[in-house]
Amino acid sequence: MSPSILLSSNESTSTSIVGPIAPVTAVEDYSNVTTAALVLNDGSSFQGVSFGAEGKSISGEIVFQTGMVGYPESLTDPSYRGQILVLTYPLVGNYGVPDRTVMDELLKDIPKYFESNQIHIAGLIVCSYTEDYSHYLATSSLGQWLKENDVPALYGIDSRCLTKKIRDQGVLLSKILFAQDASLPNAGTAGWISDYKDVAWVDPNQTNLVAEVSIREPKIYYPDPAHAIKTPSGRTLRIVAVDVGMKFNQIRCFVFRGVELKIVPWDYDFASEPEDSYDGLFISNGPGDPTMVELTFNRLRQVLERQSKPIFGICLGHQLLALAAGAKTQKMKYGNRGQNIPCTNMISGRCYITSQNHGYAVDGASLPENFQELFINANDGSNEGIIHKSLPIFSVQFHPESTAGPRDTEFLFDVYIETVRKCVEQNKMLPVEMPGGVLAENLKKNPRVHVNKVLVLGSGGLSIGQAGEFDYSGSQAIKALKEEGIHTILINPNIATIQTSKGLADKVYFLPVTPEFVRKVIQYEKPDGIYVTFGGQTALNVGVKLKDEFEGLGVKVLGTPIDTIITTEDRDLFAQALFEINEKCAQSSSAENHTEALAAANEIGYPVICRAAYALGGLGSGFADNDEELVALCNKAFATSPQVLIEKSMKGWKEIEYEVVRDCQDNCITVCNMENFDPLGIHTGESIVIAPSQTLSDEDYNMLRTTAVNVIRHLGVVGECNIQYALNPFSKEYCIIEVNARLSRSSALASKATGYPLAFVAAKLGLGIPLNEVKNSVTKKTCACFEPSLDYCVVKIPRWDLKKFNRVSTALGSAMKSVGEVMAIGRTFEETMQEAIRSIDYSFPGFSTNDLVTDEQIDKELLVPSDMRIFAIANAFSKGYTVDRVWEMTKIDKWFLNKLNRIMNMEKNLKSYTEQSITGNALRAAKQLGFSDKQIAEQIKSQEMTVRSLRKGHNIVPFVKQIDTVAAEFPAFTNYLYMTYNASEHDIAFEDQGVMVIGSGVYRIGSSVEFDWCAVRAIRTLREKGIKTVMVNYNPETVSTDYDEADRLYFENITMERILDIYEQEASTGVLMSMGGQTPNNIALPLYRQNVKVLGTSPEKIDNAEDRYKFSSMCDRIGVDQPQWRELTSFEEAEEFCDKVSYPVLVRPSYVLSGAAMNTVYSRDNLVSYLKEAAAVSREHPVVISKYIEDAKEIEMDAVALNGKLIMHVISEHVENAGVHSGDATLVQPAQDLDPETVKKIETATAKIGEALEITGPFNIQFIAKDNEIKVIECNVRAARSYPFVSKVIGVDLIEMATHAMLGMPVTPYPKVNLPHKKYVGVKVPQFSFSRLPGADPVLGVEMASTGEVACFGEDKYSAYIKGLVATGFKLPKKNILFSIGSEKEKEELLPSMQKLHELGYQLFATSGTAEYVKSHGVPVIELKGLDGEDAAIEPECCLHEHLSNNKIDMYINLPSQNRFARPASFVSQGYRSRRMAVDYSIPLLTNVKCAKLFVEGLARMEKDFTVSPLDFQTDNTFA
Repeated sequence: MSPSILLSSNESTSTSIVGPIAPVTAVEDYSNVTTAALVLNDGSSFQGVSFGAEGKSISGEIVFQTGMVGYPESLTDPSYRGQILVLTYPLVGNYGVPDRTVMDELLKDIPKYFESNQIHIAGLIVCSYTEDYSHYLATSSLGQWLKENDVPALYGIDSRCLTKKIRDQGVLLSKILFAQDASLPNAGTAGWISDYKDVAWVDPNQTNLVAEVSIREPKIYYPDPAHAIKTPSGRTLRIVAVDVGMKFNQIRCFVFRGVELKIVPWDYDFASEPEDSYDGLFISNGPGDPTMVELTFNRLRQVLERQSKPIFGICLGHQLLALAAGAKTQKMKYGNRGQNIPCTNMISGRCYITSQNHGYAVDGASLPENFQELFINANDGSNEGIIHKSLPIFSVQFHPESTAGPRDTEFLFDVYIETVRKCVEQNKMLPVEMPGGVLAENLKKNPRVHVNKVLVLGSGGLSIGQAGEFDYSGSQAIKALKEEGIHTILINPNIATIQTSKGLADKVYFLPVTPEFVRKVIQYEKPDGIYVTFGGQTALNVGVKLKDEFEGLGVKVLGTPIDTIITTEDRDLFAQALFEINEKCAQSSSAENHTEALAAANEIGYPVICRAAYALGGLGSGFADNDEELVALCNKAFATSPQVLIEKSMKGWKEIEYEVVRDCQDNCITVCNMENFDPLGIHTGESIVIAPSQTLSDEDYNMLRTTAVNVIRHLGVVGECNIQYALNPFSKEYCIIEVNARLSRSSALASKATGYPLAFVAAKLGLGIPLNEVKNSVTKKTCACFEPSLDYCVVKIPRWDLKKFNRVSTALGSAMKSVGEVMAIGRTFEETMQEAIRSIDYSFPGFSTNDLVTDEQIDKELLVPSDMRIFAIANAFSKGYTVDRVWEMTKIDKWFLNKLNRIMNMEKNLKSYTEQSITGNALRAAKQLGFSDKQIAEQIKSQEMTVRSLRKGHNIVPFVKQIDTVAAEFPAFTNYLYMTYNASEHDIAFEDQGVMVIGSGVYRIGSSVEFDWCAVRAIRTLREKGIKTVMVNYNPETVSTDYDEADRLYFENITMERILDIYEQEASTGVLMSMGGQTPNNIALPLYRQNVKVLGTSPEKIDNAEDRYKFSSMCDRIGVDQPQWRELTSFEEAEEFCDKVSYPVLVRPSYVLSGAAMNTVYSRDNLVSYLKEAAAVSREHPVVISKYIEDAKEIEMDAVALNGKLIMHVISEHVENAGVHSGDATLVQPAQDLDPETVKKIETATAKIGEALEITGPFNIQFIAKDNEIKVIECNVRAARSYPFVSKVIGVDLIEMATHAMLGMPVTPYPKVNLPHKKYVGVKVPQFSFSRLPGADPVLGVEMASTGEVACFGEDKYSAYIKGLVATGFKLPKKNILFSIGSEKEKEELLPSMQKLHELGYQLFATSGTAEYVKSHGVPVIELKGLDGEDAAIEPECCLHEHLSNNKIDMYINLPSQNRFARPASFVSQGYRSRRMAVDYSIPLLTNVKCAKLFVEGLARMEKDFTVSPLDFQTDNTFA
């Protein structure tokens, strides 16, 4: 059909005059498809693309179903007879359709995979459909099957828009109309409908649908004789089943349980069936209005009155039983059709997740006296089941046989069959015994936990494997506890977090999360409850270590019991627990030494995976193909853990995860399931993850879901946890990889992916509150005991920063290396994937041909996954690799690969256009497949803004959709939003004109949780002033992306295109760009040039600070001293300048974060390679070379200005000398060792810079001071990493002040700083993750390497520093300390410290040169040799390798000499090898002389036993 047909504007209409809304999913070429119209009887109409039977127009009742899997089962469910079904989950067809001819092994003539012999729906409507299915059981596409059954189906219709219509108006009648003629001259004009084959409106409920779907003749199904249930007379127990639209799985549920089932038609006179020929009566599900089958319920009434047979009814059968008993039924507004509907058992109080499909309900109030309600709907209170008070008669509205849906209530078949059996045996009618106990007794068994004061353990500094997700989950937990009126105390030294800020916990301790410190805080605070599940592995390990002390300390562990945690962490106990319930984990064996490990591996057979117990993010784990590789893995694993697990490798299997929630009443739900894009073999934290799973059928999905529920119940988790599976892609074989019995990274992802606040709910459950009593805070109507329905797709991609480290392998495996993750949301996989790729880094255009992977590297990248694999796949498709070839090499499911290939085909297609020739349809299809304007511009040789105006000219704009946990079935009260081109309307109105705050984006080295703190503090400040707020961020680990932080949250990319989209759509009054670190700063100027109102400092002035050349020129102009500098124009000039000022020099690009490609150059030889690197980072900006001043002190200035005048400033000093990146430096506040004259000079220079840049808002300047001379190194006109730290130390929130200034609100300059004590110092200590980065050299330089930070307080910097170091995981030395010092100057500087350690009773060891020097100054020392390849010849007592690898050293101080001579990159020094060994064997390491001196002094002054003091905590009165 020609593309002009019906492609009217995407504006909905309530009359049938204007043509339908155009398809909302990409159609690359309309000449290859047939379009048709969906017309509703409210006058609205939509155009869709046909993928089912064509040519025949149809009419029926339109209904929606919110299940995310199981379309083969749903389409063959007779209850859907005559209905046009809208599937709310947008991606349909993924797993194809199984073989129709395969019959059930036992039931012979019943198809194995379907619910009846035909499709019963009248028509199917979906948003997005794929012909490229992927599943081992599939034999055809969904479209082919629909054609076989002559059922029409359309895709490209905004199914969410339809769902909302039906929700608000009730069920509607609708038609699917096909065109009379392909040419259609009048389409889209006033009389467009006349061009279609119109049909009359049909209301299927007016007919007896049961007569259409019921069996024609009675039929008997026999059980397997070996399992048949026999009656006392010797015959098989027989149930008569009245088929009023019976699903085949009901037959399976009876016959597989040993029952003989006689199925009779709806109009069969079962009331006259001889009493002795059967033992019980069952009434099935079915379609339509129950009052239409009067014949059936009148006969049922006769059986009921005889009181001689146990009766069970399901769905329509339930309604018929109620009518027979004298109750009434009623038509519902839009019915219940889904797989996540919570039903509460009125006897036990237990809540079950059920599968439903009905448009009528029993009126519970109309039940006769002898019946009572058995189940009620936990969301709306409607009736879901009835039971006779004394007879064996009951029925349920939901589908206990499921298919599709959860199998949680299948036990009702057992209850019924057991009741029938007992009645037959005792020859009398006995009441039904429902399992699950009685409500009053259940509450008595697991009463509410009444606690007044609860201690929450945080996770400490951010590290690889344990990042910002615990700020989010801990904050949620504290919110939940506060809502319950509980006094909360938090221990978390991570000062950059929101959870350690005012307004959350009542008291925050900035102390290490270790058993020793936690014990002291418990003794001091005397809490009566503790949570150890919200602080990652750190908190969990403390809980395990203090397990036996909690009772004595008077503290109750809330939530999951510690014994459960131990079971999940200890691999043998875990395997044993699974064995008890007949579940399987991978064949494995634990080992406590090398010999046991090798024996286990040889028994299991290589390849194996070796994992360390009690480790986070797969630390110390890896794959081994032989003994040698295993020994190497064990060496590292045993350094961090007492036990390893050797497990069979299942590389290439699918990896699937479920987030599971359970309460103390044994209610258990799965909140989110996720599928890894990468097959097993890559740690899930390193994998691209898709939610919900895309390639699992209903049977796969619910098999794993049922297992998850069984396992979590058996383990006794209370709260939230996650279970990971390996699933064989060619069978139903699966095994359980692990259970994390705590909130994890995937919990944060699942919360953000679904909108379900897992941590908040888990905290409530730990107090003994049942799930069905916790409200869903998104809908405010429904309860938290439900499983979210998604009507969108989510993609998570990790962010790696491996390029910052030489010698670190980029290969991905079972241990984590990523530092952060991004999440994208969309209505199609293509759109979402592209958005996610762009989120990882501003320079990535999307899934497109790129220069990140060369042609020669493609095959290696496909075979050995690395951080570049997704870009290798793009280039492979670009070069013409087939999907099959890429699958062979990667084992990534073909469904994903087909989708990615489609994107690449679109890229090739776009290349054939120019900006003049590109069509509206090509533009729209590209946007619907996730192409950015910039990406399109690149292909059509145009500019980003030109493409923007082109598409807007075609009215191609994104639509705003809500995430509501219920696929639009209920209205949402939170504005958790995303944008998509695969839609036809907005979910919300735009009346707020809120202020936009741009978040920090993905966590990476250099931009982490501290910027999230800044963004959240800005949002909260605005909201306190009654200003409407809009948050934009895409990082699932953050508090800023918590849906209740801002008035509107857009989970969106921080690019110029998307910020402009939101700004224009919201008609925002202004944008705060300076809170999210470098990411927003990079786009401030381009946005400003597009007339975006940027609040605070003008972006043109920001550019003057960011551009090194402009900034340096300005400093010269205003008389602020700086190191000599030169802007690079040619290599010769650079060389000349360096010779003039003398080496060392600093090479630095503009507009970068965390010193990317910034380098100290010590010689001419190094200059070339460093310049190449710097120019590559910032192609559009100049590179500046400046003189590097050695042995200078570095000073940090954090300030706020208003119209260029300072209104607040805070000076902190670095412990390390200049040359260590400020993000890696140890910061002291208030500064302790600065000359008053130096301070004055710094203040003057800051004021000058603030004035010259006309700053309004936050800024940060780094100075160096030497001999009382100060020089400025750089200035960031934005909030800086140090803002949370300095704000919390001085008790003045700099962000609050800056926000007031930027919005022109009153602000008091220099508010009073109330330090709690005269002697009061805060020290911020960097948190490194070198143990996660095999091969990285743990030395510090001008490029940032730390992943997080902690801060502690004390009376002096010494005590604060020691606590801070311990808080990063540093273990204080007991006895043996090793020294290796490169330069003579540093040997001299450190000598007094070594003498002091000797006096303190420490045993000193040193490498050769250092030992000689120390001995010559009269300090006893043991010399250690080796690590240069001659270890074998050295006696063990003198061998450096021996001491490091056998943990004979408690601490290592290694001060490398500066690399002043060019060495080949492959050179590995003894110093590097020894530092690396220290990291690999978990030996505390210091590599900076100033830190070493501070540490030794702190050690000398340390009190033997730490006591808690008021300096260690802050309360709401003292907080910033």
